[in-house]
Amino acid sequence: MLGLLSNLLGIFGLVIGIPIGLLLGYFLFIYSEPTDVKDPIIRPVYELDSSSVLDLLPELPLWVKQPEYERIDWLNDFLSDMWPYLDKAICGIIRSNVEQNVSEYGSKFFVNLVDFKSLSLGTLPPRVHGIKVCQTNNDNELVLEPAVRWAGNPDITLVLKLFSLPITVQLSDVQISTAPRIVLKPLVPAFPCFANIEVSLMEKPHVDFGLKVVGGDIMAIPGLYQFVQETIRKKIAGLYLWPQTLEFPILDGSLGAIKKPVGILHVKVVRASKLLKMDIFGASDPYVVLSLSGERLPAKKTSIKMKTLNPQWNEDFKFTVKDPQSQVLQLHAYDWEKVGTHDKLGMQVVPLRSLAPNETKKLTLNLVKNTNPNDFQNKKNRGQLVVELRFNLFLEDSKKFSGPLDKYVKKESEVGRSFECASLGAGLLLVTVQGAEDVEGKNHNNPFAMVLFRGEVKKTKTIKKSRDPCWNEEFQFVLEEAPLKEKIRIEIKSKRRGIGFRRKESLGYIDINLNDVVYNGRIKEKYHLINSKHGVLHVEMRWKAI
Repeated sequence: MLGLLSNLLGIFGLVIGIPIGLLLGYFLFIYSEPTDVKDPIIRPVYELDSSSVLDLLPELPLWVKQPEYERIDWLNDFLSDMWPYLDKAICGIIRSNVEQNVSEYGSKFFVNLVDFKSLSLGTLPPRVHGIKVCQTNNDNELVLEPAVRWAGNPDITLVLKLFSLPITVQLSDVQISTAPRIVLKPLVPAFPCFANIEVSLMEKPHVDFGLKVVGGDIMAIPGLYQFVQETIRKKIAGLYLWPQTLEFPILDGSLGAIKKPVGILHVKVVRASKLLKMDIFGASDPYVVLSLSGERLPAKKTSIKMKTLNPQWNEDFKFTVKDPQSQVLQLHAYDWEKVGTHDKLGMQVVPLRSLAPNETKKLTLNLVKNTNPNDFQNKKNRGQLVVELRFNLFLEDSKKFSGPLDKYVKKESEVGRSFECASLGAGLLLVTVQGAEDVEGKNHNNPFAMVLFRGEVKKTKTIKKSRDPCWNEEFQFVLEEAPLKEKIRIEIKSKRRGIGFRRKESLGYIDINLNDVVYNGRIKEKYHLINSKHGVLHVEMRWKAI
């Protein structure tokens, strides 16, 4: 009996002791302060030995090491003087975006409230350690490559309510080092003389920061620091690493500066061969992700072919093209994994300027690891990808191209004679939801617009506490034939913030016959909303035939 009792007590002690020990060890590790920290020794450079000087070389500004980079102390002085005002402006944007995202997506993660206890980027502004002006063959753009570093002292503390339990999260000691490419294009004869700013990263950024949760620095946990840092670098690189870009429109469409769609790119992913073996049993589960540079639209991907190195897809995709001279088609092959991140098999890019309009081109692409020609890993055989590409220009845009595209341009008379027949074929329907007036809900006024067409639903952003929202958002529908006998519905709804039984309510809707849009090419009207007392919706629609 005593033996049984002793065994039970031993098991009980093991079950209770291990969690308590782990918890105590965690708090001792997080909250313990090092006792052997000493102030750094500062000495002149000429007193250092050669190894110490070599360690300092990466910290030297680029204008010291590379002659093509210019020293711009005036810009750093400007940033230093403007930083208190930039700090408040940037923090205002951060606060509004975080509050809006939490109101929209917080309920999915059981986050009910976010309140900033303190929000400041600190007193230390970013430093530009040199800037390079790149020469290109395009006279209609200006390319800059600054080297930016920020060792900031921000004070960002927010309180999350997770399952109604307040949790304090503090971000501190941020260090960022990056080398972006900034492209100002196209250059136009209207101030500020460029229509868009395109930003892309030439290499993965360095990001370092401290993150305290409930007073303890969780970044001190072994292994977590490296994991978080590498995850952030990969996510940022996946979104903005060249040739992918982040575009900021500067001038509005009234000046003709914002590029509009000029054609449709048809892509057929045919097959791949001799792909890398990523699975244990000597095979892979490949799929291909397709995207077009200069676009914010989500990427498209093929189906997954299981356990093969020579997959067959024969799947078709369509992209709207705004600038065939500069845009590139990006193709990334991945090995699908049920758990964890998907392995990269290879990638390749195809410049659209290499395609002749209205001609199908079949390409066999050798997959590489990245677009860096000096990377020795690109010499490794990663297999081949076969695709068929066809770029169809819209009729109204076909005469705008010169040079190699001239022989494909129709004469004005020919375009006029064939337009009536061609406009009834394939094309692109552009729907711009501009704004609304006098929309009012019974319980709340946070309106957003939904565009419903052929089973697709597309939504604008939500405008908080407004009866006269302004969206100016454009949606695209690539169609195989003109929608002569079809209607499109646009509905205004309001989304309630916080927890409640009635989260959304309708503020009115309209149904528009697309027959007039096809034959007229463009309509811009104000429509009175159905089931709304005074609501009016501003809509512009265009039909661009191929």
